Formats: sequence, C-alpha cells, structure tokens
Amino acid sequence: MAADILRAGLLAGALCLPTTLPAAAAGSGTGVAVVVNGTPITTGDIAKRAAFLKLQRQSSAGAREQMIDEVLKRAEVLRLQQSVSTEEVDAAVARFAAGNKLSVAQLSQVLAQAGVGIDHFKSYVAISMSWPRAVRLRFGTGGGRLSNEELVRRMQENGGTKPVTTEYFLQQVIFVVPAAKRNAIIGKRQAEANASRSAYPGCDDAKTFAATMRDVSIRNLGRMMVQEIPEDWRPLVEKAGEGNTTTTRVTERGVEYLGICKKRQVSDDLAAEVVFRAEDLGKQKGGEDPNSVKYMEELRKRAQILTK
Repeated sequence: MAADILRAGLLAGALCLPTTLPAAAAGSGTGVAVVVNGTPITTGDIAKRAAFLKLQRQSSAGAREQMIDEVLKRAEVLRLQQSVSTEEVDAAVARFAAGNKLSVAQLSQVLAQAGVGIDHFKSYVAISMSWPRAVRLRFGTGGGRLSNEELVRRMQENGGTKPVTTEYFLQQVIFVVPAAKRNAIIGKRQAEANASRSAYPGCDDAKTFAATMRDVSIRNLGRMMVQEIPEDWRPLVEKAGEGNTTTTRVTERGVEYLGICKKRQVSDDLAAEVVFRAEDLGKQKGGEDPNSVKYMEELRKRAQILTK
C-alpha cells in the first residue's frame, strides 16, 4: 500500500535511549523458565525483556507475561501466514535508529550494552508489526476492509450520507544517502534537497528533473486519502498545498520530500471506508485494541503454559 512506503519512525520515541553507553548488563542464566505449548522461554529471554521494559520506562515485573504473550502471538501469526518479512523488520529497525539519530550499528551497541540485544529488539518489532495483521484477519476490522453491510450501517449512522475527505496524489523525491556515508554527507544532501524544492517542476516532469542530479529517486505514491498519510508526513502535506512540495525530512533512505500532484475533495465508497477506519483507529488510541485483547484471552485460555 502507498502509505506503507512512507511509514517512517515505527516505534520512534518508544525507547528512552541513553545518550552515552551504559555499563554492560550483568549476565543472566539461560535455564528454561516457562514452556508455552511446547515452546521454551528461558530466564535469559525474560531478562532481556525486563531490560527492554526498563528502556521504555516501564516496570520490568511484566517481562514474563509479555514473553508468554509473544510466543502465543508468534505461533498464531505463523499459523495464519501473516508474518512480515525480514526486509520489513530490518527497514523498521533502520527507521527507528534514524529517528534517534543513530546508525543501526550504533543502535545494536546501545541495545547490547543495555542487556537487550538487537535480535531481541527485532523479534519484538516483528511481532509488533505482524500481530495487527492477524487481528485484522480474525475480526475483519481496524485497518482491514469493512464489509458492505458494515459500510452501509456506518453511513446510516452518519445520516445516510457519505463522509467527505481530502484525496491526494503524491510523489516522493528521495535524495539517496548510502548508510556507509550517512554521517559524512547527510548535511550536504539535505542542503541539496532543500535547494531543489524551488526548481521542482511538478509530478509530470519530475523524473527528467531528477536525472539532472546525482542519486535522486522518484516514486509515484498514487492516490492517498489524508487519513492514510503517515502522521509524520501528514501535517507537511496539508500545509504544502497542490502543486507544491513539503519541507524535507531525514529518513533511513536519505533526505526526502513529497510533491503534491493533485488535491481534491472526495465522497465515495472508498473515501467512506477510509474515514470510518480512521475513526475506529482513533478510538483505540490511548488503549489497546479490544479485538487484540479478546484474541489474546482466547489464545491463553487454550494454551498449555507450564512454569518451571
């Protein structure tokens, strides 16, 4: 989906990363602490999750229960074939590192010194990204498609009218920065990207425009409702206006901005569905998705959990 291309900063700000490397965490044992449906959870696994919770400024007391939930979620995600790819996880981790002004190597070092480790973090990210897919498949709500019956019901609740929203056709301009050269050239590339905005010729001629510069990529993102634009880009798009560009942002790919090819008000079935989904997600903010909670209760009820 077009929105996924732009979705940067997954979990950004979720961790309170230290500005200096902490002392190495004390070693922990690796004996089996819990067995969940035949899958062992070691004391080492729990210690890593406890350290991870501390980075999130949360109590480490829930580490064991989180790991049990994670084992259940992973098994269900695999059963339903809803797992994200390794490439998607790596990209999300790179976005998180960039959002904290770190390279992936630096993030790995920080996590290792904190007693978490990059592999544990990646496992957490993988489940965090995959589990909502399983929930949507199970309940058919949230970010999934609404049924025709649900769509009609929601419109009736809305007085029989379809909601109106803003539709954009967007283009992504990326001044590519190789990871190995990031620290050395990111400032220069941002200056180049900022300077290019005034010369941006519009979406139709953008590829010719990009060809005049080095390592500049153009991606047509197509039709996106305002509710589908990631939150870190949305205010920039809304401020820019049709035919203009957003301000630049530094991402894991380099330096980017968006061109607003077209903007219009729409009121059709797709727009209605997007608006209603956004309303549902808005209600979930500040608390966990009730469908996810219900799903976990079902899995735990059926699970065999043996504490050693």
